Amino acid sequence: MNEELANRIQENPKYKELVSKRTKFALKLGIFVLAMFYTYILVIAFNKELLGIKLSEAGVTTWAFPVAAGIIIISFITTLIYVRRANGEFDDLTNSIKDDVRDAL
Repeated sequence: MNEELANRIQENPKYKELVSKRTKFALKLGIFVLAMFYTYILVIAFNKELLGIKLSEAGVTTWAFPVAAGIIIISFITTLIYVRRANGEFDDLTNSIKDDVRDAL
């Protein structure tokens, strides 16, 4: 890629919009997922009895398992949300930037 093309892409307002939207969205989802994981770890560290409560009198499964499974499922869902937005809005912006740059060359 030549220098002129790279500069033209970086100066495009749609490129700046794409980078800004993508970064903000990824940070929000990332912070959300990390907060879930760290909260789970902190509960284990400081209040292990809470997650150690058995689901039933006869069983051996505690609340820790369904909570951990829920965290993993929510993590997959957040990944799907990002992929859906990336394949929609972000790809549309990317294609628009390509068209703008192609027309300018």
